Amino acid sequence: MNNPLHAAYYADNCIADTVTVLQRRQLARDTHLVRLECPEIAAQITPGQFIMVRIPDSAEPLLGRAFALYDVIHDKRSTAACIDIVFFVIGKITRRLASVGVGERLEIWGPLGNGFVPTTAEHLIMVAGGIGQTPFLALAKECLGVQAYGIPGRQVQQSKRVSLCYGVRSADLLTGITDFREYGVDVRIATDDGSAGRHGLVSELLADVLTDSENSKRVVCCGPEPMMATIATLCAKHQVACEVSLETPMACGMGICFSCVTQVRDDSGQWDYQRTCVDGPVFDATKIVW
Repeated sequence: MNNPLHAAYYADNCIADTVTVLQRRQLARDTHLVRLECPEIAAQITPGQFIMVRIPDSAEPLLGRAFALYDVIHDKRSTAACIDIVFFVIGKITRRLASVGVGERLEIWGPLGNGFVPTTAEHLIMVAGGIGQTPFLALAKECLGVQAYGIPGRQVQQSKRVSLCYGVRSADLLTGITDFREYGVDVRIATDDGSAGRHGLVSELLADVLTDSENSKRVVCCGPEPMMATIATLCAKHQVACEVSLETPMACGMGICFSCVTQVRDDSGQWDYQRTCVDGPVFDATKIVW
């Protein structure tokens, strides 16, 4: 099936619902977590996938916005019940979400996107810039054998080691460090101003990890596009597989509007536009035209 307009390429299986906010808390400067009660989506969503969120009965903003899965929360019966999203306040929707109260309702649809490939290596290395760490907590838990995601639960070979190389502008923007370390993730930090961790770039952290690790390695990356391009080049130099999760702005999330296209190479080396929402957001880093 090679026709990109075929219905199978659309998000026909996504669930649209109006759901309740169960929790909203601030994690760092301008960074918040919102917990949504949505058991159907929570049961199906896998690491790297996303949901679209919209403010009900509002034309300002009119469109929804994509948010990566941070984690799936289970109830007392060990049934998937809620999902957490984490976001940085930067636009109209995120400003509204930063002030939502418990009990308020939001329109959502998902799960959307392809997510991370359900394979692993002995050493999973996650590279995040800015708010790019948000897709990685669930992936780390899956690869460490802590939690299964999807229906049926994805079977992923457990990694011997999981690292997070995390770069931000300053220490007050660091988010979720405790969450990652709780499950045994080796967290390495870089800041632009030197206020925490290494005074420098997250690519420098990755270079160190690639050098000191003798295990088979797999890199996943999310953050600003120039950073991801640098990481892709570094991984190619070290002959390490790298997946990137693109943060391309989306309007529908379902492949209908073609507003989120990105240039992707095929096996012959020629490129064409692909929709980040349905063909991604996770791509082989070597296929992206940076």
